[in-house]
Amino acid sequence: ASVRSVEFHPEAQDEFLSAAQFYEHQTEGLGLDFIATVRHAYERLPRFPASGAPFGRRLRRLFVPKFPYGLLYRVEPERIYIIAVMHLHRRPGYWRSRL
Repeated sequence: ASVRSVEFHPEAQDEFLSAAQFYEHQTEGLGLDFIATVRHAYERLPRFPASGAPFGRRLRRLFVPKFPYGLLYRVEPERIYIIAVMHLHRRPGYWRSRL
């Protein structure tokens, strides 16, 4: 079986980048650390698609180490689709329109 690719919903990509900018603005280097940590988390998903805990019926959520974020994703035949790079304290369900 071929290894799935990882793709981001456009709004999830925007969330990822704006969170990185926020952290970098707070402390120089922290945004880069955030990017590296998130990337390390999602780069494992094609090999370990079930590493995130089930979240609702068809999604999984993988916590990002060291940061209050989770990756909300759907495992599809050809890809891992990241629906949201969600701040864990943001209002729940804000991403539902992306499904």
